[in-house]
Amino acid sequence: MQRKDWLLAVAISAVFAMLLSFSFSMAQTEKPKIAPICKQCHKPDEKILRGTLGAVSAKAETIQIQVGPAAWLVKFDDQTKVVGAESLPKIPKEKEIAIALAEKEGALYAVSVSVKQPAKVPEEKLIKTDELSKLIAEKADFALIDSRPGPRYHEGHIPGAILIYDADFEKNTDKLPKEKDKLIVFYCGGVT
Repeated sequence: MQRKDWLLAVAISAVFAMLLSFSFSMAQTEKPKIAPICKQCHKPDEKILRGTLGAVSAKAETIQIQVGPAAWLVKFDDQTKVVGAESLPKIPKEKEIAIALAEKEGALYAVSVSVKQPAKVPEEKLIKTDELSKLIAEKADFALIDSRPGPRYHEGHIPGAILIYDADFEKNTDKLPKEKDKLIVFYCGGVT
């Protein structure tokens, strides 16, 4: 290869690398920062990622957060504050989290990681498993709502349950009973 051809190949490679870097950078900024389910309670904020925990690497000092279809990789350090859990490695995978961000030396850093705490439902509003079993056995007139995502519902659900995924609740209110005094029982995958 002649020197002129070699220089042309190097120049084309450099331009390609710059374009690739720019498009990667653009893709990073276009990724969602808030998961659909989080939008029920929170407004989008450029400095906060809201989604579910993917993984934590103590060795690489990174935390992966799944935000809808996108995954973000965020660095952490000794200054990262953890709220609602003993430590980052103790947060269960797929647990809802929020990461407050800061940019340092061109990388995203977690200022804090907050873990979603279980909902507090008044004791008188809760129904025990044996009470629900009795309602089902007696074929009582009540609505049973499975608020898990569709794939989990289709893997298996309580017979007679209607799927109204929590994140899509507003779009499915027509599935709720018209009678305002009818008992409605919601269930999900566990304490949230």
